[in-house]
Amino acid sequence: MNQSEEFSRIVAAVLARFFAQNGREPLAETEACAVGVRLWETAEAHGWPRALAEGECGTPGGMSEEACAPLVAKVLAGAGDELLAKAVTQLVKACLYPEFTVCRDSYRELTKEGACKRQELARVRSRVSGTHCVDCPHWVTMTPTAHAEFLAQEWRPAGAAEWAEHRGIFLPEDFRALRQWLHARARAAGAS
Repeated sequence: MNQSEEFSRIVAAVLARFFAQNGREPLAETEACAVGVRLWETAEAHGWPRALAEGECGTPGGMSEEACAPLVAKVLAGAGDELLAKAVTQLVKACLYPEFTVCRDSYRELTKEGACKRQELARVRSRVSGTHCVDCPHWVTMTPTAHAEFLAQEWRPAGAAEWAEHRGIFLPEDFRALRQWLHARARAAGAS
């Protein structure tokens, strides 16, 4: 399996889970893989993020709507599905944001009402990356077990049962596979 096929397979898995957690039938496998291929082609044309040099911290990424919209449109290739557009927007950012090593801690930031929107199941269902940011360094620096234990310790007590019941939505392992693939790809590109 070549890199673009492996990448497309991972993207298709993320899309299948994302559609399921939103109560939708998954895209046909061929359609999901086609989204992955177009995402690959878009990232290739735009330029994948580079690997950080040893000791470099990097800075969290950001992308304006004006910069993101044409990239998302290329990946969507005319598809008008709102849920797919939401997923593709997040996947574009996941693939193109630069690496950094210090987590933003947004998974536990509280509003003035004392709630954390990244710990609310209804809101998290709309995120391909669950509780964490699409570029959170924890995806590549922690094992799944350590990441889950870390997140459980940070969880607001009122939502602990929901966290335990819906761990696959709050901390999706298919998204970890994507982040780890992107991390490895950056290092392989830097070595060549």
